[in-house]
Amino acid sequence: MANVRGCNLPDDLLYDVENHIWFREIAGGNVQLGMTTVATALAGDLVAFTPKRVGKEIKPGKSCATVESGKWVGPAKSLAGGTVIKINEDLINKPNTANTDPYVEGWMIELEPEDWASVKPSLVLGSDVAPSYEAKMDADGFAGCA
Repeated sequence: MANVRGCNLPDDLLYDVENHIWFREIAGGNVQLGMTTVATALAGDLVAFTPKRVGKEIKPGKSCATVESGKWVGPAKSLAGGTVIKINEDLINKPNTANTDPYVEGWMIELEPEDWASVKPSLVLGSDVAPSYEAKMDADGFAGCA
């Protein structure tokens, strides 16, 4: 597991570093996605999570959910477009799960991607993500996860 400035980034995931979103390939060609520890550190404790509903079509690069903390409200953007097939109901009821366990219990949605083969190469493998996140943190002036 990569650890960049105190932020854990598991090796088995794919990352959209720019948007601080991780992707996990799951059975049937679908993907699960959530926020990285960097995203949750930047946002602070999450107080609300509002995903797009099951069956909703997501356009590539658009929001799959809205997340809110005490200091930030904004979209969680998915590079992959497709259909939402499952949402994390537990995260709706306890949004700060994304702060405490972003990679297991804190996932946001499952997506049936429409063109995963073209999106996947634009993501960074977890085993290779450290340099990309170092550069992003430098560019954003982010010291790291507490």
